[in-house]
Amino acid sequence: MTGSAQALVSPEWLHERLSAPDLVVLDGSWYLPAAGRDPEAEFRAAHIPGAIRFDIDAMSDEGSPLPHMMPRPEVFASRMRALGVGDGVQIVVYDGMGLFSAPRVWWMLRSFGVRDAAVLDGGLPAWVAAGFPTEEGEARPRERRHFSARFDNGAVADAGDVARALDTGSAQVVDARSGSRFRGEEAEPRPGVRPGHMPGALNMHYAALQSNGRMKDPDALRAAFAENGIDPDRPIVTTCGSGVTAAIVSLALETMGRPARALYDGSWSEWGADTARPVATGPAR
Repeated sequence: MTGSAQALVSPEWLHERLSAPDLVVLDGSWYLPAAGRDPEAEFRAAHIPGAIRFDIDAMSDEGSPLPHMMPRPEVFASRMRALGVGDGVQIVVYDGMGLFSAPRVWWMLRSFGVRDAAVLDGGLPAWVAAGFPTEEGEARPRERRHFSARFDNGAVADAGDVARALDTGSAQVVDARSGSRFRGEEAEPRPGVRPGHMPGALNMHYAALQSNGRMKDPDALRAAFAENGIDPDRPIVTTCGSGVTAAIVSLALETMGRPARALYDGSWSEWGADTARPVATGPAR
């Protein structure tokens, strides 16, 4: 996936442009079940003025047994049109945790050809902390607009792509899960998914890329990658539990000017459940 001029924007930047007619703000909040949070209810209670609710699960391939997999381009285009999001607009995505699920929405948009898409650094918490207003209630209906989905096949890796990268060393496979999950020290949340990681993968917990809910600066990011034995100057395929937090690593690389080669959409939910795929435990070797 090729780079763009600006992948992260500040609350101040967004506030200055909020009334621009060619700007669309998406609330891409999504939470793990264990968080006990309801993104729909939270949106109705408080969201950035004019924001549209982007439900990651509703915008995904509902026919797949795996969670929130990428839909077909024509399906994504139809659902974006229904939201009133069309071609030629600038899109800013945020979430309710700061920097958690919004990068996944950003990655989806970029993979479907939206070049002018960015993530609000710090999300809704940073917006509120800056003293900017929110509104309550449902999103205001927007007129349907034409949306063209130009799918970048190279942005999405499958299990075969990941296996080849690991076998040949053509790319580093970077897993965004916590160290304890990567090492197989705790059970996976999805039934039937083995604990551990792909042999040869490297671990970069997404939380290490952030400070107070915001992305670290490029120098600090480079130091974090180096500490985990990852070279941002070499090709990288990102992965995680179900393809959400992997996008945080992809976004971090983007802000460093070193875009990831691809994101493994099935991630550990697919690999760990496939008994034909090898699994390792313990630290990365």
